[in-house]
Amino acid sequence: MTYKILFLDIDGTILQPNHSIEDSTKQAVLQVQAQGIETFLATGRPVHEIKEIGDELKISSFIGYNGALALYNGKQIFAEPMKEQTVHRLLEVAKKNQHEMVLYTDNANYFTSLAHPSVTEFIKAFRLRNNKVYQQDKANQVLGMTIIMNGENDQYSYSLEDGIHFSQVNVDGMRHCFDIIRNQVNKGVGIQLLLKELNIEKEQAIAFGDGMNDKEMLQAVGEGFAMGNAHEDLFQYADHKTTSVTDSGVYNGLKFLGLIKE
Repeated sequence: MTYKILFLDIDGTILQPNHSIEDSTKQAVLQVQAQGIETFLATGRPVHEIKEIGDELKISSFIGYNGALALYNGKQIFAEPMKEQTVHRLLEVAKKNQHEMVLYTDNANYFTSLAHPSVTEFIKAFRLRNNKVYQQDKANQVLGMTIIMNGENDQYSYSLEDGIHFSQVNVDGMRHCFDIIRNQVNKGVGIQLLLKELNIEKEQAIAFGDGMNDKEMLQAVGEGFAMGNAHEDLFQYADHKTTSVTDSGVYNGLKFLGLIKE
């Protein structure tokens, strides 16, 4: 098989718990790029927060906001903001349950509060920089949302509308946080659109992920790898299980496909 494109999640896939990237991962990315394989970062993070990670890996193509926006070599391919009524409805339920929320636009992270300890912890965990207090006039610009709950089971206090679901954040200490995923706007759908745009077959695509927001991504490619540290429910959606993010998971997966030379 001639592989043409690679999609890499960030947290727990290329980025270790200490926020560093293994040298083996950097080497692996350089080797596939040298073979002409297009490489994307595909993440739930906002694109404006990941440019430095892209620079470190010499990657300038991104799927951000869990599939709501894609850039190919800096050029926007698509953008799909959330419905305003969905944003308002979720904000109302979060307020009722005393949950905090972050709403991502193309240039800032809007929190329902910047003073709450859970928000401070969230910002620290993901090293977010461009943080502001949410204003209602931003509702039509929201590309993605994360709810910061009080506990993992708090998700059951929400009655979600058809077409959206929760995805638990797979980062230590952040299991009480849930991304809002749209059935028709997610990493998998984003990949399908990009493959069509770039005239690449599904079988020629590879992806690595560790969280449940990577489920659709792993199903949208020919070779889907779940990291060894992945959420326990993700493995059933992957073609392969590789080693963990701290044990050369990306390197070993690409080596398995014959794309890495020692």
